[in-house]
Amino acid sequence: MPVLNEMAYEVDVYGESADNRGTEIQSQLPVEGLTCGIDFLTDFWREKYLQEYIRDGGSKIKFVTGRSGSGKTHFLRLMSIIAEKENYKTVRFSARDVWMHDFKEIYVEIFHQCDIMKCLEGVSRKLIQELGFRAEDIPDGMQLIDYLSQNGMGDALTKREIRTQLRHFFLENPMMDNNFAFACSMLTGSILGYPILEEQNQELLLAWLEGDRSIKLSQLRAMDFYPSRITKYNARHMLRSLAELIHMSGYSGLFIEIDDLEVLISRSSLEPVHYTKMKREDTYESIRQLIDDIDSMKNIMFVYAFDREMIDNENTGLKSYQALWMRIQNEIVGERFNRFADMVDLDQLAAQEYSPEVIVAISESLSRLRQNQPVSPVGAEKAREIAAQARTGAVGIPALIWMAMQEVTEHV
Repeated sequence: MPVLNEMAYEVDVYGESADNRGTEIQSQLPVEGLTCGIDFLTDFWREKYLQEYIRDGGSKIKFVTGRSGSGKTHFLRLMSIIAEKENYKTVRFSARDVWMHDFKEIYVEIFHQCDIMKCLEGVSRKLIQELGFRAEDIPDGMQLIDYLSQNGMGDALTKREIRTQLRHFFLENPMMDNNFAFACSMLTGSILGYPILEEQNQELLLAWLEGDRSIKLSQLRAMDFYPSRITKYNARHMLRSLAELIHMSGYSGLFIEIDDLEVLISRSSLEPVHYTKMKREDTYESIRQLIDDIDSMKNIMFVYAFDREMIDNENTGLKSYQALWMRIQNEIVGERFNRFADMVDLDQLAAQEYSPEVIVAISESLSRLRQNQPVSPVGAEKAREIAAQARTGAVGIPALIWMAMQEVTEHV
C-alpha cells in the first residue's frame, strides 16, 4: 500500500488544494459531513474555548500533531468552520506560504485576511450608538456627520463628542498600541465623516498598518502622526491591538490556524521555502515569545499544526530548541487522551476513539462526500484490519481508511 502524505490525502479527498485560505472557507462546507470520531475534540473546543474561555477574554495557543494522513488539515478546516459559526474572525494559512521566522510576516498575513475596514465599520456602529443614535436610521451611503447636519445636529458640541468617543474607543484603550489606536481612530473618523480624512491619507494609514516599508514616515508626520515602523519586535503588540479591534467590532474573537509547520525541517528541494538553521531557530524563538506574551492578549486563539517528525527529530525539530520545547511539552502524559492538553496528538485521539464501528462510519461519510466520484465504504473486517495496522504503521487512520476505500472501489 503506497504511503499517502497529508497534502496528497487532502487533495484526494476534497479534490482541491490543501492550502486554501480562510477567505475560501465557504467552498469547504462538505468537510462538515466528515466529523465521526474527531467531534470528540471539536465539540469540546467549541464549548470550552470558543463559546467560553476565548469569548470571555482569554487567549490560547494549541499545537496539533500526528502522522501523515492523521487528519490535521481536515481538523483545521473543520475548526475554521466551527469558529466562523461561533462568530469568530478566522485566519488560516500554511507555513509553506508565509515566512515564519519573522513575526511581522505573520502579522501582515493575519492583517490581510481580517478586512480591517469592515471591522472599523462595526466599531463605528457602536460609536454611533454611544452618541445616542441608531446606525439603522442612517441611509445607506450616508455618513454620520451628513445625517446629523441634515437633521440640524451637526454643531460644534456634537463634533466634539465624536472626537471624545473616538479617543475613548481607541486612544484610551489599554489593549491597543498607541500608534495602532491613532490610525484606527483616524480611519473610523473617515467612516463617520468627521474628522475628515483625505483618501490619500487613508491609504497611507492602511499601508502603515500592514507594514508597508515603501511608505515614508515623513508622509505620516504631515498628519501629526509619528509612528515607528512595524517590525518583528513590535508585531506581537500590533496583533494584540488587531485582536482587540476585531472584538470591539462585534466578533467573538480572532481564531488563527497555521498549518504545515514541518516545512521548517524539510530538506526537499520541491518546497517553496527553505529554512536555514538560523531561520528555523528564529522561528522557534518567535513561537516561544508568542507563548510568553499570549496572556497579555485577549480573545485570540492560535493553532499550529505539524507532522510528528517535528517532535521525533531531535536534531532539527522542536526538541532541538529547549526554550520552546520546555513550554509546550505535556508534563503529565496519561493513557487517556486529554482534551485540555496544549499538545494535541491526533494519533492518540484516533487510537482511543476510532473503533472499527467509527472507522466504518468515517468511510461512509467519505463515500457520501465524494458523490461526484463514487468510492465504496469499507466493511467491518477491513475496519478491524485498519485499526490494527494503525498501531504500528507510519500513516494515520484517516488516510488508511481512504486508501482502503480506493482499493475496495477498484475491486468492485
